[in-house]
Amino acid sequence: MTVGKFITFEGIDGSGKSTQAKLLAERLQSEGHEVVLTREPGGSVGAEEIRAMVLEGDPDRWSAETEILLFTAARRDHLERTILPALAAGKIVICDRFADSTRMYQGLSRGDLRTVVDQLHMLMIGREPDLTILIDMDPVIGLARAKSRQTSEERFEDFGAGLQKRMRRGFLDLAEEFAERFRVIDGGRTTEDVGNDVFETIRTHLQDSAS
Repeated sequence: MTVGKFITFEGIDGSGKSTQAKLLAERLQSEGHEVVLTREPGGSVGAEEIRAMVLEGDPDRWSAETEILLFTAARRDHLERTILPALAAGKIVICDRFADSTRMYQGLSRGDLRTVVDQLHMLMIGREPDLTILIDMDPVIGLARAKSRQTSEERFEDFGAGLQKRMRRGFLDLAEEFAERFRVIDGGRTTEDVGNDVFETIRTHLQDSAS
């Protein structure tokens, strides 16, 4: 049986990770790979309903503890209904955010809840990506990009630049902690240059896995 690959994109708001995830999916599909492009929170019917609850509204709508439970519930449904079936079918799953975002947004940046996040992850998820692409971006530029989108899903952006700065440092620390699966790519360049680096990184990973 062909074993699928689970690739995630992480980064602060406005880093360009969603764009790069989409570009990677298109490029891999053009080379004949079966790809599932998904996102978190979301990626399944139930998880998308939770997404609206946690990304919209006042910044203080939920406590960090409540958010951890909501994100874990969404992730479990996403895992059961989308990610695991695709991997079992031998497909490449590309996910815009996964558990590393919860480790940052709820686990570290808004309190010292990392242990709680990891305990719930082990209990209810129990799966890490095969490879994680961290798009690194200056927090001031990233926040300006994110706010310029003017969508209803700006609850976390509304916490301001201070959170984004802590997030960037936290993601870089996480990349060191999980160095075996993280690859850090400079997002402060053209979309094309970043995309080429992402694709070469993924191609190398796929080749190494096949050998």
